[in-house]
Amino acid sequence: MSRSATILGGIAGTRLAPAERDFFRSADPWGFILFARNVENPDQLRRLTGDLREAVGRDAVVTVDQEGGRVQRLRAPHWREWPAPLDQAEAGARAMWLRYRLIGAELRDAGIDSDCAPALDVAQADTHPFLRNRCFGSDPARVAELGRAAADGLLAAGVLPIVKHMPGHGRAVADSHHDLPTVTASEEDLDALDFAPFRALKDLPMGMTGHIRFAALDDAPATASARMVTIIRERIGFDGLLVTDDIGMNALSGTEPERAAASIAAGCDLVLHCNGDIGMMEPVVAAAGSMSADAQRRADAALAMRHPPEPADLDALMAEYRAMLPDSGVA
Repeated sequence: MSRSATILGGIAGTRLAPAERDFFRSADPWGFILFARNVENPDQLRRLTGDLREAVGRDAVVTVDQEGGRVQRLRAPHWREWPAPLDQAEAGARAMWLRYRLIGAELRDAGIDSDCAPALDVAQADTHPFLRNRCFGSDPARVAELGRAAADGLLAAGVLPIVKHMPGHGRAVADSHHDLPTVTASEEDLDALDFAPFRALKDLPMGMTGHIRFAALDDAPATASARMVTIIRERIGFDGLLVTDDIGMNALSGTEPERAAASIAAGCDLVLHCNGDIGMMEPVVAAAGSMSADAQRRADAALAMRHPPEPADLDALMAEYRAMLPDSGVA
């Protein structure tokens, strides 16, 4: 059955309004994304995720940004406060696995079964502050090792990881929420550094593009560039479900429907729309259209990797994590 080509973040608040329910029932998005504006407490969040799935009549994916540090939508007092990924990178792969296994357990308990993490961007000396401490480091092999541990931890918790920001955002010196970053590195340098962690994790189920222009390769940002999507598919070898970063970000030009259409035409599978305004989502849904046969195949493959959480003693895992990072501040 064909689904809409948009994954929608169209919830204005902490409850699903009747107009939102009717819209989602008609639009039939592949999945949903939540933000801090949608999060109040665990019971409320379980009701909301249940209502979203009921609106579309199936077990749709519900995702969120829960990296730790500045980028986490579920926060104290109801959820743990996690340090930024870079702040614990030196603790190694086991600590990173534990961290994301525990984050995944918190998400799954609230009805969320996907996380927009890990970020596989390779940090540079001048990486913009909006991104730098969200990275795992400046060595691509180390980024791949820690990224694999994070993804495996999420999968063990029954949560689908979404690796980002393909094909690599680490060289950007601008914040793509506000401006279009331009990177001038050669294709050879990009291949050796930026693309390498994504190539190492090319088997993962979902990936997110970056709104970044690679001047040596194309004038268009990667999200809307057929050449960059081809690089993601062929040179990096990623055949997972490819989601755009939020098309409402100021790095992109044109109207939101034009951005959605350009992203799908470039080869992205899903459009991410996050501002929660139904009136703005309606033309985006129309512009994005239905998922292609290849996109549906990738979506089915991603869903096949969504399993119930593996049995685990979460208290014991938390104790092990605290012993490895006694100064992390995680309660």
